[in-house]
Amino acid sequence: MFARFRPYLPTALLALLIFYFGVNGLTGERGLLHGQRREATLAERVRTLKALRAEREDLEIKVRLLSDDNLSKDLLEEEARTMLGFAQPTDYVIRNQR
Repeated sequence: MFARFRPYLPTALLALLIFYFGVNGLTGERGLLHGQRREATLAERVRTLKALRAEREDLEIKVRLLSDDNLSKDLLEEEARTMLGFAQPTDYVIRNQR
């Protein structure tokens, strides 16, 4: 009985491979039907990248202002007060939860 279907085995194997890759090409992780999810992920990562770049620019400016060559006394005092938790009696203190 098996010998009767032996000539069709390569064709059946090829058809199964085509079916597998076709289904995976449509519904797989990088398939055609997941384009919207990829675009949403890309947009989210672009927003995160922009936020990180802005934070990095702020930190670079602080580093530049606190360097030995260009020391900003106001920024140094503000950072010291923030780190030590000191405030003048006339200051309004608003604490950020970080």
